[in-house]
Amino acid sequence: MSHNTFGHLFRFTSFGESHGPAIGCIIDGCPPGLEIDAAEIRLELERRATGRSRHTSQRREADDVQILSGVFEGRTTGTPIALLIENTDARSKDYTNIARQFRPGHADYTYWKKYGVRDYRGGGRSSARETTMRVAAGAVARKWLKMNLDIEIQGWLAQLGPIRTDEVMEWQTIDDNPFFCPDPDKVAELETFMDRLRKSGDSVGARVNVIARNVPAGLGAPVYGKLDADLASAMMSINAAKGVEIGAGFESVSQMGTLHRDEMTPEGFLSNHAGGILGGISSGQDVVVSTAFKPTSSLRIPCRGLDVDGQEVEIVTKGRHDPCVGIRATPIVEAMMALVLMDHVLRQRAQNG
Repeated sequence: MSHNTFGHLFRFTSFGESHGPAIGCIIDGCPPGLEIDAAEIRLELERRATGRSRHTSQRREADDVQILSGVFEGRTTGTPIALLIENTDARSKDYTNIARQFRPGHADYTYWKKYGVRDYRGGGRSSARETTMRVAAGAVARKWLKMNLDIEIQGWLAQLGPIRTDEVMEWQTIDDNPFFCPDPDKVAELETFMDRLRKSGDSVGARVNVIARNVPAGLGAPVYGKLDADLASAMMSINAAKGVEIGAGFESVSQMGTLHRDEMTPEGFLSNHAGGILGGISSGQDVVVSTAFKPTSSLRIPCRGLDVDGQEVEIVTKGRHDPCVGIRATPIVEAMMALVLMDHVLRQRAQNG
């Protein structure tokens, strides 16, 4: 049974492994007539790429995306769009020592238990390298949504380890620093924290938020096609994601109903604790999603683990890894938001015109 396809009417299927010859995807269901080229997609890929700063993995992939089909004379044709990116900077030898070992906290063990075989080179299919194609497909969806519905999607780093980064929101500065931090005054603190963390050899988690503006009311469907359920599923499908909140999320537990309910006036809603979604259907307010990412499990600090024979061994992971995967996650959560909204827009159009 295959589970490599995402979406219903706007469908995206990815393929490839971290250290294979290439990664790629097929986008099916994209409406015809959208102007798109490889350079536009590459701009989004550069935002996600490793090696942009000393705080991420130093693997440096060219990410030179090729459009193999579905675009003619600069416009989508309505036929499947095939995208391909060659892997150009893989170092498989770094993983030779864990070929028969399972890294604690990693998918090594579960992949082996499920399939009886695993690609140990950089984690194979479980590597964050796979998210490159999500961003590529998301670039197509994102442009269609902007051109046709003026939907704007913006993500940001809300917290890195103990450091809250979004108490001040200067939207225009988010892409001006390697953290996607909306508060310029926090960047120096983040730099210092990450320098110390990297030297220690440890890792840390992060929270990444994303907002979609100008989303029309009516997207989503009861009861098994809820917009918030699909968004939660999309975000949880990202590597290292461990929690998703819509709107107020877990803060709803301590809120009173009189506070949490978003009162309505002729001029609009007075608050947005629901995150722009009621009963699984968009309300016309901003759609707000928050995703928690766990600390990276591939560390050079020794720890106890098992090998394929069930024997206890000392695990030390070599290679190039992110000390905080959340630093590069902002373009990925933006892409998943775009893919979900695009799919639901087409579903709404199909049923209700």
